[in-house]
Amino acid sequence: MKIYTKTGDKGQTSLIGGTRVSKSHERIEAYGTVDELNSFVGLIRDHEAADKHSREVLTEIQDRLFTLESHLAEDPDGVLTRKMPELNDEDVLLLEKEIDRMNESLPALNSFILPGGHTLVSLCHVGRTVCRRAERVCIRLSSIHQVAEIDIQYLNRLSDYLFVLARHFSRITNSPETSWKPRY
Repeated sequence: MKIYTKTGDKGQTSLIGGTRVSKSHERIEAYGTVDELNSFVGLIRDHEAADKHSREVLTEIQDRLFTLESHLAEDPDGVLTRKMPELNDEDVLLLEKEIDRMNESLPALNSFILPGGHTLVSLCHVGRTVCRRAERVCIRLSSIHQVAEIDIQYLNRLSDYLFVLARHFSRITNSPETSWKPRY
């Protein structure tokens, strides 16, 4: 299989279903942003300080993000030649269970914290902000095209997971959490 097809050389690509659209189309922007998020999740997963359990969960998340990308790339008016993968409530529940599990061993949060303290922690915060951007892009897309509610819900919960994961990694790397102290 060749990686290059030359079919996009004039700035167009195909949605799943066959419809050709501009590479600046809202759907392409949405699944491209989720793909960027997926790459950040891979970077977090590959960091040597990440624990085995977190790596396993992050691999599962990457799989779900590919599912979400396929939903965003689907042309509802196109001709589908295969069944689309599904995202479901159990996928969101997994994130919630992981958040709760990690929170059990974390100190209470009494203020905003500044991203940083360790490279792995910072990567989680960058991933979290990319996730929030992906969520905003998908919400904007949903105002003009159908986007499954579960897709937006998953991104919302994933950003929460990445925040708590950053705190978890602060704990396991013995890195400081710096509280934000606003000046008035």
